[in-house]
Amino acid sequence: MAPTTTPDGHATVHWAGEALHLLPAHALWWPAGQALFIADLHLGKAASYRALGQPVPGGTTRDNLARLSELIALHRPQRLVFLGDFLHAATGRTPPVLKALHDWRERHRSVAMTLVRGNHDDRAGDPPPEARIEVVDEPWLLGPFACCHHPQAHPTHFVLAGHLHPVCQLSGPARDALRLPCFVSEPGQAVLPAFGAFTGGHALPAAPGRCFHAIGGQRVWAVPGG
Repeated sequence: MAPTTTPDGHATVHWAGEALHLLPAHALWWPAGQALFIADLHLGKAASYRALGQPVPGGTTRDNLARLSELIALHRPQRLVFLGDFLHAATGRTPPVLKALHDWRERHRSVAMTLVRGNHDDRAGDPPPEARIEVVDEPWLLGPFACCHHPQAHPTHFVLAGHLHPVCQLSGPARDALRLPCFVSEPGQAVLPAFGAFTGGHALPAAPGRCFHAIGGQRVWAVPGG
């Protein structure tokens, strides 16, 4: 079934026999499973850079968590799945970052949360126990989906992954170009855009069977021709 973009800006796709919503907020909503998926939150990244003496702005952790709260209020998920890289680095585990995380988790006590460990989680460490976030290794199976951090093949389940921070590059007639965050899908797997602010992006090339859904102007749409 062809994907469609709705008036509220999300695109509906059908993967593993399930209807899924690609959200302009850089998240994936599975209505039938009442589950919300995000990838690459990278909490404390700005704090990590400031610890290195880089004059980067503050407030990104607070803003990222506020965006997550908006998604929870809108969709009321039973479960929130983090597809890796929850915390950016051990140096980002500052008292303000951990306090913001604690206060945010207290506001959403009813939502079950699972973190699938990514490469940054190996170095940054798991979330503090009081955050009550289940921590698992990839692949973690949920319904027809294999929840991972790194894109990979799975023999029985459709893979949802992150790690790549995908962006697509659109070219205009005046030799101009625009880079936009995107969802990338191909047979058997999909990669979500990075949720966290201040994370950068990696442009993926077109390939046979690869589809791009760009995010811009508060909407998600399929990029013609891949």
